[in-house]
Amino acid sequence: MTVTAAATFDSARFRSVLGHFCTGVAVVTGHDGREPVGFACQSFAALSLDPPLVLFCPGRKSRTWPVIERTGHFAVNVLAGDQQEVSAAFGARGADKFGSVDWSRAPSGSPLLAGALTWIDCAIDAVHEAGDHYVVIGRVTALGEVSDERPLLFFRGGYTVTEDRSPGELFQWPRPDDWF
Repeated sequence: MTVTAAATFDSARFRSVLGHFCTGVAVVTGHDGREPVGFACQSFAALSLDPPLVLFCPGRKSRTWPVIERTGHFAVNVLAGDQQEVSAAFGARGADKFGSVDWSRAPSGSPLLAGALTWIDCAIDAVHEAGDHYVVIGRVTALGEVSDERPLLFFRGGYTVTEDRSPGELFQWPRPDDWF
């Protein structure tokens, strides 16, 4: 096993190694009363069942995060396997991200993207500084319906999807109480 010393830390290698951890792809959205905002996000996770909490990690240089922070609420749109273009649009700077996707409003007013597998509407509960990112903890206030479609995943710098299997066949976990 090779350990890299902090003095010679290689950011590109760090990115490459972490790229081997497959993540789902979500779009975090908000609405400031004038216009919708959003960004593609791989750093999203469930945090707690009681109370229901989730987290995501926007970059400190994000232009979207300050808008969402001011509103105090956000929605997480979990992307489906056929939404690579949506992810790319929301991952790009500039352009009208909402121009190519239909959307409606969550109870908080945050945009819900058409075609997403599901959505989670949240109120900001806490924000923590963490290196070049923030860790945002959201208290879940509403949940969307779920879809049987396959999720959009990100692995080794590219998009992928799970194999097409029958519902419930993806993972069989014998003890549902010991996994989130």
